[in-house]
Amino acid sequence: MEVIRTVDGLRDRVRAARNAGRSIGLVPTMGALHAGHISLIQRARRENDVVVVSVFVNPTQFNNPDDLRTYPRTEDADCAKLREAGVDVAFIPTVEEVYPEPDTRQFDLGAVAEVMEGAMRPGHFNGVAQVVSKLFAMTEPDRAYFGEKDFQQIAVIRRMVELEGFDINIVACPICREDDGLALSSRNVRLTDEQRAIAPAIHRTLASSVDWAVGHSLEETKRYVIDTVNSFPHMEVEYFEIADPLTMQPLTEWSKGTEAVGCITVYCGDVRLIDNIKYPAR
Repeated sequence: MEVIRTVDGLRDRVRAARNAGRSIGLVPTMGALHAGHISLIQRARRENDVVVVSVFVNPTQFNNPDDLRTYPRTEDADCAKLREAGVDVAFIPTVEEVYPEPDTRQFDLGAVAEVMEGAMRPGHFNGVAQVVSKLFAMTEPDRAYFGEKDFQQIAVIRRMVELEGFDINIVACPICREDDGLALSSRNVRLTDEQRAIAPAIHRTLASSVDWAVGHSLEETKRYVIDTVNSFPHMEVEYFEIADPLTMQPLTEWSKGTEAVGCITVYCGDVRLIDNIKYPAR
């Protein structure tokens, strides 16, 4: 595995691969890698000749300075996992390398970025669009891989790709979970033992709500999820919305023949956890 820390070095490496007729898969990450990231890499490995993984904690997508400060950074361990996973290129730049000048671009991401995470974290999705568009321009991949735990983010990135005219296939990959159902996240390491024992209740509640929804209205289902999660110690729901999976706009009633996605954010202590569940079409 080659570790590259400069934009010029990355561009030279992918240009050589492209000139040799090799396909390129990109897995953007912020490091603190876990099995969920590795599953994305494995998918990219199966579908591309060259796999590039970026490891970069992007400051422009954090609207909370404390969250940026406490975000785990584990470069040595990350590199060991990347080598074991068969990654060809690890791109690990500094902030100054990615942003030699402040990125003042404002993306017209539309309604898909205005709800849920967009409403709770002003500027977050614009920061995501900034860094992902830069990575796409640097790497020019055939495919880019993202986990469905960040369901709304995938919709936002697809909108950005449309705006910028990138010819890239955005590949959404299923959520990876611990054996007890907790969605894998780099933030999970910040949970205390007691919080870690309680956190799987988020997924259990979402999963049970799929059956609950069969005999209840959408609003009743939302209230069931919120009240159930909030009944656990240390847990407080920031939001739970049942939305259209393409537009991410909140729904007010079940629509016959249409799938829906339930997106939740929960504070477990001071750790912000996200998850989602799909409600099948009826």
